Amino acid sequence: MRILVVHGPNLNMLGTREPGVYGSLTLAEINAALVSLAGELGAEVTLFQSNSESALIDAIHSAAASCDGILINPAAYTHTSVALRDAIAAVALPTVEVHLSNIHAREEFRARSFIAPVALGQVSGFGLESYLLGFRAIFNHIKKGL
Repeated sequence: MRILVVHGPNLNMLGTREPGVYGSLTLAEINAALVSLAGELGAEVTLFQSNSESALIDAIHSAAASCDGILINPAAYTHTSVALRDAIAAVALPTVEVHLSNIHAREEFRARSFIAPVALGQVSGFGLESYLLGFRAIFNHIKKGL
């Protein structure tokens, strides 16, 4: 089983970007934790981060031929990108949306997700645990369907 993990814009700045909101964990540390969990579960993980909406869409499109599911933190594109939503719908891979912070407890505009309607579910507000819980959820969903 192979799962694509997609990190959206500005997540490359984790560790220094608004630590009061996002904590001090870096993207490299999140990726290491995901690789470790994937190994424990017997899954493969492909990691991708971009600040470019088109690059994120291309990665999602490519996943259709090589992955069984997607774990995505669309970051700011959560609230603005119909194109990312459409890419996820187009590839028809099971997808789980994750966020480090609780997007529903922040600014009003962050509460709306264009991704949620095409995802199996959303995990937010638990920092690194959001990613790990989301990874386990997508893994278990795919495992049941295989």
